[in-house]
Amino acid sequence: MKALMLVGPGQIEWKEIDKPVAAPGKAVVKMKGIALNRRDEWIKQGQYPNIRYGGILGSDGAGIVESVGDEKDKEMIGKEVVINPNIDWGPDPDVQSKKYSILGMPVSGTFAEYCMVDIDRLQPIPFHLDFLQAAALPLGGLTAFRALFRQGSLRADQNILISGFGGGVAQFAFLFARAAGANVYVTSGSDEKIARAIKMGAKGAYNYKKEANYSELWKTKGGFDLIIDSAGGDQVNNYIKILKPGGKIVFYGATNGLPSKIDFYRMFWNQLTLQGTTMGNDNEFIEMLAFISKHQIRPMVDSIRPFAKLAESFSDITHPHKVGKIVFQL
Repeated sequence: MKALMLVGPGQIEWKEIDKPVAAPGKAVVKMKGIALNRRDEWIKQGQYPNIRYGGILGSDGAGIVESVGDEKDKEMIGKEVVINPNIDWGPDPDVQSKKYSILGMPVSGTFAEYCMVDIDRLQPIPFHLDFLQAAALPLGGLTAFRALFRQGSLRADQNILISGFGGGVAQFAFLFARAAGANVYVTSGSDEKIARAIKMGAKGAYNYKKEANYSELWKTKGGFDLIIDSAGGDQVNNYIKILKPGGKIVFYGATNGLPSKIDFYRMFWNQLTLQGTTMGNDNEFIEMLAFISKHQIRPMVDSIRPFAKLAESFSDITHPHKVGKIVFQL
């Protein structure tokens, strides 16, 4: 089978390798759709822990179960499934175990014609989605779901600000928050993305490249109950200023690095929370799929490309005009 493998620092190559044979407790999935994440590019560049050369990249994918390792699981053959990329989350729903990892590194992942995973990683595709839409869900969708509902305790009619509209996690946070009945606002550095967010139901939007601070956004919206962010850096202090008393900032990344200082005075006086978050546990993955089915949510797909174009598409992950996921058809 054809697989995209990490062969050295900054080097990915197509390789022809043996198709996996289902081991006990495992299933082999014939991949029908896969999706790119920033994580894949970070792994390629060596900016991720536990790098293993010779492994297959990829965390997101959906397909058809072709074979299983145990006779008791044979009813799974032929099922259309989406793959939960969690590995060894552990027994504590609040925090991952020390053994935790994500499919695609160091364990080989979805960027191949066939993928072998533990059979309990497989869940039915929501009825209203096709393979490509389902393939866009796992990593970004689960990260957003946990950030909003477990860490952010989002409720209907609350004001929420989501930074970086158009990114993989941010677009799911937008869709989920809208479905939950929240008042959703976004930031972006693109007027085109802002216009799209407004058209899709955002209450308001802010172009962080055109404004020096968030004061006008704060005055006109009355403050936010929850802010979802992936950038970090000194803008955290702007967010602290526009939170309502008792509000939360939930962040799942720090692409802008560490803040030079944090406004602890305002934080303690206004009872604010700065909360980190990761992808999410196995129960949250199931809950996310149920939520998507209930509200018939369809992920934003930036483009659909042939599998053969996967390697050359890595550079497009951070393209400024990209909105939603880049998915690949097998």
